[in-house]
Amino acid sequence: MGLRATLDFLLHDWLEVSALTQRPRFADHSRETFDAVLETCERIARDKFAPFNRLVDTQEPQFDGERVTLPQATQDAHDAYAESGMLAAAQDYDIGGMQLPYTVEAAANAFFSHASVSIGSGLLTVGNANLLMAHGTARQREVFASRAFSGEWSGTMCLSEPQAGSSLSDIVTRAEADGDDYETDPLGPRYRLRGNKMWISAGEHDLTENIVHLVLAKIPDAHGKLVPGVKGISLFIVPKKLVGPDGALTGARNDVALAGLNHKCGWRGTTNTLLNFGEGKFPVDGRAGAVGYRVGGVGEGLFAMFHMMNEARIGIGLAASMLGLAGYDASLDYARGRPQGRLLGAAGKDASAPQVPIIEHADVKRMLLAQKSYSEGALALLLYCAHLVDNTRTGTPEQQAAAKLLLEMLTPIAKSWPSEWCLEANSLAIQVHGGYGYTRDYPVEQYWRDNRLNMIHEGTHGIQAMDLLGRKVRMLEGKGLQLLGEQLAETIARASTHNRLSTHATALQASWVAIVDATQAIWSFEADVDANAALANAVPYMQAFGHVVLAWTWLDVATCVQARADGSAPSEGRLRACDFFFHYELPKIGAWLAVARTRDATATDMPIEAF
Repeated sequence: MGLRATLDFLLHDWLEVSALTQRPRFADHSRETFDAVLETCERIARDKFAPFNRLVDTQEPQFDGERVTLPQATQDAHDAYAESGMLAAAQDYDIGGMQLPYTVEAAANAFFSHASVSIGSGLLTVGNANLLMAHGTARQREVFASRAFSGEWSGTMCLSEPQAGSSLSDIVTRAEADGDDYETDPLGPRYRLRGNKMWISAGEHDLTENIVHLVLAKIPDAHGKLVPGVKGISLFIVPKKLVGPDGALTGARNDVALAGLNHKCGWRGTTNTLLNFGEGKFPVDGRAGAVGYRVGGVGEGLFAMFHMMNEARIGIGLAASMLGLAGYDASLDYARGRPQGRLLGAAGKDASAPQVPIIEHADVKRMLLAQKSYSEGALALLLYCAHLVDNTRTGTPEQQAAAKLLLEMLTPIAKSWPSEWCLEANSLAIQVHGGYGYTRDYPVEQYWRDNRLNMIHEGTHGIQAMDLLGRKVRMLEGKGLQLLGEQLAETIARASTHNRLSTHATALQASWVAIVDATQAIWSFEADVDANAALANAVPYMQAFGHVVLAWTWLDVATCVQARADGSAPSEGRLRACDFFFHYELPKIGAWLAVARTRDATATDMPIEAF
């Protein structure tokens, strides 16, 4: 069963995505138009991405001091993707979009991550443009966002600095008003930026005629000092090449210089850069300082940037899921064709008997089932989150409110869980291949290297955990946690009517009670709690929470399978994957919650000198 069949089941049988065509925004669409998009993306991914996945891994981007060189295959893949219209898939017709549901857009983009996540498929460019559509002026949308959607220009996000990675309150990039008339520029209030940014994906290349950087920086106060903390952060559009008032390129470079490339263990086909803003290498009007245009109000930069960051977190979760599935597909194919050993019979092992394919061995089946349960379950969760995005945009007022709250709750899990457990799936794919797995003769070692970056991309594992435990479960006096519990209760009620799933339903109910009890114990809601102590074991808490969310996802999928009762091999495979998750994975939450609920201090009390 291939990726397309899996997507068809999740989209149409489980999520019933065709029902979205009853909403005015999607009224021109049908299952046929959705299928046509999937077929187009599947073909482009097969022809332009998959054959070059190893090539872009071995032929890393090169910087000669002046320009970055990428393989021609990367340019061809970018051009094919842009020509497909997928960069503007969810946008309005009047700006060249297709008005596709985000659920279908996410499913279609899955093909590209499955074929070659390293080449990329416009994740940051689309997120950059979507941020401008939400927070930019009409002119900023017209000049910068529209050219991103057309594929003419690309986009980045510039947050981290050498001394301030995740701690954005400590950034020191400065933005100073550019002249007395700085507020009258047609492209937005004009500033000069000076500073250094690091870990900028796709920060330099020749794939597009311009690169639009969205840069977080601080505007000095009247005394020339930077405002401490995140409230002093503003957001700026800083194009690589200067743009005139009419939106056309002027032919001149902005004062943005590539300081170097980061050489990564994975995602090698995409440049990762250090950028210097305003160092004077490309002076503008004879002066150092990169020209930038403010987006939104002074001090509102981080609020706007979270629009892009949260979107990217779902994209990273989807990429991690697809890498997990790619490894599963490769190891399943290998296990079916690799003879090794013999099964034990009544008389013991007969050395003269033919060897059996390794897929017949119980431990190999265990590793394959684990990969399937992690990766297909993660894909289901990500498409569910994409469906929530559609509800926040086009649902009834009640649907919008509920979907927004659920999405807030699930985003840390949607990013972190696939990046941890689909990485484990890739590790198991290597194990299934045995010694061949860690050679470059097979693709699974690359999938692992590519996926290892995803636990760090767009907010590390620890940051997602602190967001979940420190903010999400407590917001609105726990209403998000309550709403998620109601969703689980609905699934449990439906699953309980099926004999095969009733035991799982009971286990999920008990697990959710354990999550709620642990949350209350950690925060002791009626007393003042030391936040440092409460959050010390946020990662184990998030691991338990994520496993319960994935168990819920699998139980909901399995309930759909049971309702269909078609007896097919794919249906049986999904039911078995659900069984595996409940038997092998869900029981793990007890150990994680034990240290979280008691605020175990083993780690926090460890003397530094004792390491």
